[in-house]
Amino acid sequence: MAFFIDSFPGRELIYEGQKYLYFGGTSYLGLQDYAPFQELFIQNIRKYGTNYSASRKSNVRFSIYHLAEDYLSDLVGSEACITQSSGYLAGQFLSDYIHKKSCKPFFAPNTHSALFRNKVKNYVTYASLNIALRNYLNEPNAKTPVLFMDAIDFSGGGFPDFESLKILPLTDIILVADDSHGIGVIGKNGSGIYRSLQELNPKKLFVCCSLGKGFGIQAGAIFGNREDLLQMENTAFYGGASPASPAAMATFLEAAPIYMERRRNLHANLDYFLEKMETLKHYRYMKGHPTFTFLNPELVAYLEKNQVIVTNFNYPNESSETMSRIVITASHLRPDIDSLTNALNNFKR
Repeated sequence: MAFFIDSFPGRELIYEGQKYLYFGGTSYLGLQDYAPFQELFIQNIRKYGTNYSASRKSNVRFSIYHLAEDYLSDLVGSEACITQSSGYLAGQFLSDYIHKKSCKPFFAPNTHSALFRNKVKNYVTYASLNIALRNYLNEPNAKTPVLFMDAIDFSGGGFPDFESLKILPLTDIILVADDSHGIGVIGKNGSGIYRSLQELNPKKLFVCCSLGKGFGIQAGAIFGNREDLLQMENTAFYGGASPASPAAMATFLEAAPIYMERRRNLHANLDYFLEKMETLKHYRYMKGHPTFTFLNPELVAYLEKNQVIVTNFNYPNESSETMSRIVITASHLRPDIDSLTNALNNFKR
């Protein structure tokens, strides 16, 4: 069932005159309707305008982009960073660049479509992926394999320990990871998973992401080595696209204290939720991440009857499996979490 609404769904939403608690979406830090963050964004809109629909290669350029990209690369631990107007575009740009190289693409289980080029098929398990990679590497004249994956794929195969990756011959593989659900939320100061993947010693590492889920701005980013990212900047794909809003980039740079405060709220809420839950055995949960995935349409209906809405739809298309997920955010209050956990615990009983 789709709920058509007319304002941003924070901790609550109004549907057909009824008020519901909302434990869905991807606004992990609850920034989009957080007044201090909005005020900062509005100030920057007055300075930079609502949008800048020109190429980054234009003869008139905003310095804010390079300032934000330098800050981002320092934050995650990469040599360099380039930004795009969305996370999906960043993934497509990176995938396009990789596919034009002399390499062989492989797709891990649950890889997001942002990293696809043409029609591809994910491997169902990491065990089958491991066999395929090792067999391919033994072929004469094998190209460098490139593994595309989601760092947080909600199945437990990736974050936080990346145990499934450790069985792979990573030193011979270029690793391309989407960290849209991690950056801004996990890691020191919201740095995401770049350093964790780097410690696994892949032949080369690229990470792309949306900055909307954790940092609350409409933008995407790509992280990697300076040489490759400079080559990417010299493509028509990069030069032909308008950049993210400069007001968004400025807000990102100036909002560090807000991000820190909201991450504290988020983790306090997550700890409280875990404390109140009687069991988590019916949910897929990654330690440190505020999402709880489940497969039970009866629970979705039960929560709606108790004035609670969670994420529940077919993703990424209508033929895909129904995705049901409880999301704890920085916006939730303790009474909200009490209402949710009471409903979940009573349903289990």
